[in-house]
Amino acid sequence: MLCSLVLQWSAVSASDFEGMVDIEDILERALDATGTVVDGHDFGNGEMNIFITTNKPSEDFAQIAGILEGHPRLETMRAAYRPLTSDNYTILWPKGLASFSVS
Repeated sequence: MLCSLVLQWSAVSASDFEGMVDIEDILERALDATGTVVDGHDFGNGEMNIFITTNKPSEDFAQIAGILEGHPRLETMRAAYRPLTSDNYTILWPKGLASFSVS
């Protein structure tokens, strides 16, 4: 099932935006050969999101967490996915996060 995996952070500044673009570039290079598509980003309403189209969201998230291991923004990241045919997100990170939405 094709899903949208969303990596999300709180964001308000130009440096937040630059950090998101840097992460997006890192992921595009690292995931290029896997068939997983980094499908863009958005920034606004106090959050920034990177969208990834995948048919294996949990597996890809584990790979992404490994790619970003040691990156300072990993600690503040939220991640969830939803089938492209649904609006309901399944939360992957952090453990214990009660709700997830994209503004």
